[in-house]
Amino acid sequence: MEPNSDNIILFPRLKKTLEEDSLKALQEKKYDEALGKLNQLISYGEDSHEIVIGKLICLMELGRHEEAQDLCEELIQHKNENYYHYVHIYLTILFQTSQYRLLMEQIEYEFENNQVPEPLQEQFKQLYDMSEKMKLDFVMEKSDTKVEELFTAVNQDNHIEQWRIVDQLRSMKVQPDTQILSLLKSEHVHPVIKTAILAWMKDASITDEVEIHKFSLSTHVKPIEIPPIKTNEVYKQIMLLLSEVEQNNPTLFQLLDQLLYRYIYVIYPFMPPSEDVESIMQAIKNIGNQYLHIQIEESDETSDEVQHYMKEIRMCDSLYLSIIEE
Repeated sequence: MEPNSDNIILFPRLKKTLEEDSLKALQEKKYDEALGKLNQLISYGEDSHEIVIGKLICLMELGRHEEAQDLCEELIQHKNENYYHYVHIYLTILFQTSQYRLLMEQIEYEFENNQVPEPLQEQFKQLYDMSEKMKLDFVMEKSDTKVEELFTAVNQDNHIEQWRIVDQLRSMKVQPDTQILSLLKSEHVHPVIKTAILAWMKDASITDEVEIHKFSLSTHVKPIEIPPIKTNEVYKQIMLLLSEVEQNNPTLFQLLDQLLYRYIYVIYPFMPPSEDVESIMQAIKNIGNQYLHIQIEESDETSDEVQHYMKEIRMCDSLYLSIIEE
């Protein structure tokens, strides 16, 4: 709280009048009037604990929680003798405004420092437990709505919306149910979204076998056992073959790296056979050279297999970028 920069002296008589008037307005619950008087005192550099607490009470009673929160965050930076009084008010504001995650983080921080006064320890623990329960209830309620929105987006073939909602549900750490599992077989779900759903299921440690359809292919997998894309053996083999480009042309290598990742991401968990890694490497290099308009020496005619993979990689690149912006 910055005092008035004009250095105007507050005469004792005026100070006493403002203090008495603000206290009277507070007692009569005239919070707007009280706040005006308190702000006057603060503008003159009067920022005693009682004045600051009075201002916080006014802001909270007037529903101006954001301002009260900002003021608390400023006050607790000073770590003076009133620190835990301000922390307690801060936690109360966070609870009232449903900021449960932030509240829990603040309490964890306080207990880690091991300096919470004994009278407040039980209150902080109760606030933490209540926030944890409210957070779970809030996530469950919100997730039900999100799942409904997801299926609406599926029915409307709105792939961008599907991606956005799956990403949100994954961030919320919602446990995917059988209804979600069914999306892996749906023709209305984009292949990029299906990969995202699999990653979400892996995060959620789904051990049950699930069925997934992509590009007229079908397989059964256990999400928890699916390796991350970049640790897949075929992926690593192709990257090893492409690594020779990195020293000579880092810009080209970065593009090839992106092309490979997008390709595998779109087809995952299906993978090309390991005996095709050289053809895939060559296909990716050809596309990268074309994208960067790099002239290469004429060689033998490109094999049918390389041409097949070039077509497939281009298609997957387009599918990936149609959903995920980079």
